Amino acid sequence: MGFLEEIDKRRTFGIVSHPDAGKTTLTEKLLLFGGAIQVAGAVKSNKIKKSATSDFMDIERQRGISVATSVMGFLYKGKQINILDTPGHKDFQEDTYRTLTAVDSAIVVIDVAKGVEPQTEKLVEVCRMRKTPMIVFINKLDREGKDAFDLLDEVEQKINLTACPLSWPIGMGQRFKGVYNIYEKKLVLFNPHGKQEDTIEFNDLDDPGLENHIGESAAAELREEVNMVNEVYPPFDKEAYLNGELNPVFFGSAINNFGVKELLDCFVEIAPQPLARETEERIVKPDEKKFSGFVFKIHANMDPKHRDRIAFLRICSGEFRRNTNYIHVRNAKKMKFSNPTTFMASKKEIIESAFPGDIVGLYDSGNFKIGDALTEGEKLTFKGIPSFSPEMFRIVHNADPMKSKQLAKGLSQLMDEGVAQMFVKEFGGTKIIGTVGALQFDVIQYRLEHEYGAKCEYESLHLHKACWLTHNDGNQFKEFLQRRKRDIAKDKAGNDVFMAESAWQLKTMQETYPNITFHFTSDF
Repeated sequence: MGFLEEIDKRRTFGIVSHPDAGKTTLTEKLLLFGGAIQVAGAVKSNKIKKSATSDFMDIERQRGISVATSVMGFLYKGKQINILDTPGHKDFQEDTYRTLTAVDSAIVVIDVAKGVEPQTEKLVEVCRMRKTPMIVFINKLDREGKDAFDLLDEVEQKINLTACPLSWPIGMGQRFKGVYNIYEKKLVLFNPHGKQEDTIEFNDLDDPGLENHIGESAAAELREEVNMVNEVYPPFDKEAYLNGELNPVFFGSAINNFGVKELLDCFVEIAPQPLARETEERIVKPDEKKFSGFVFKIHANMDPKHRDRIAFLRICSGEFRRNTNYIHVRNAKKMKFSNPTTFMASKKEIIESAFPGDIVGLYDSGNFKIGDALTEGEKLTFKGIPSFSPEMFRIVHNADPMKSKQLAKGLSQLMDEGVAQMFVKEFGGTKIIGTVGALQFDVIQYRLEHEYGAKCEYESLHLHKACWLTHNDGNQFKEFLQRRKRDIAKDKAGNDVFMAESAWQLKTMQETYPNITFHFTSDF
């Protein structure tokens, strides 16, 4: 297969939602259809020993939530599908935001009973800013929930999407009989016992045979509602979808494996192949011959037995080859990789080559940072990979003095993943961890103990902001560092950071030292 055909084959997308909307369950069922797994896991149930394939960290299996982005690939109808299942929990939103830089499209999952929730609003806003094509999947139709038209109103008003229903539900909860696939003009009947769903061609809903399948009242309601859909909502236009201006909507029940095939079949047909990527220097197109890619995530200890650290690389152009020298742009040094991997959640497979749209795992001994570019020599700086200002701070103490080395190594590697930041006070050497959400402290504590054999305790600390510093007056900067030395810390890279105790203190410092700029993220 030629290079251009390989690019055309790829579909790389992220699944985003508010926690508990059924996102990880939908991922499981997509993998099931792709033949990538044989049995779907149950994310929630403690009675069932299987746990969701995409939730491979122990803490995720225990809590029933995704806290790290998982990458999974499979072949379906001749296309290479790459799914990035993201954390829904707000405390891990920066991992999700970074992941969205590596996808070409997204599926937004909405719970039929809860409708559009706050985290969904934030994530959709990020996708819309990037003009990422989005498909909406309204989930859990086997339960009672909001009226379908009310949900579409929410989609249009709360998250500002232009809804285009491509399937329509027939009842819900106890009355749920299935969906009418508007896109393919097929009636798909729901079987609550988990057997294969019945699909019946129905080009004309006025066909009197409809009553035989779903009953008189449901048939009358379906005809009336589909007529209304055709009058109120725009017809599907692939170009508008690819430009992020139109959003197909599907209805189903992921836990019952219902409506998922219709979603996947349509997705494979309409979703974009790998898209161009912006760099500070120029636009990088996927069909360029020379290889380029960027690191959007780092994960330590995917296999705790081997203490490995993996950098997730999105390939943007050219062909990536095993055992080939590439340039690490930030460090300006040559690197080659003997065992690049693709993923099926925690299962890894060594590959010889990969193409634009693919996500490759590179074993890393500490060379990579999030946002780093790898090329054949060209200096490229990929844009739009966010870093975040910590909002919560705690002092970290070693709870087991015999394990000091393990603690230091564990903290160092976990900070590299980008879920938290470490600051060491210049005065006294106090170690402070800063995060965006409180749950991250629990995850760090859990992973230190279970992956590194180290224990830590936290001491609460009230800080307003961590501020990185630049200046255009060396004397003023020296004076500031001397006068505020109790509030100065170093970050992991050795940069000076001002730990402001309050908004008032920060404002006072900004006024007193006009030649110093206070930045709220490290990538100013």
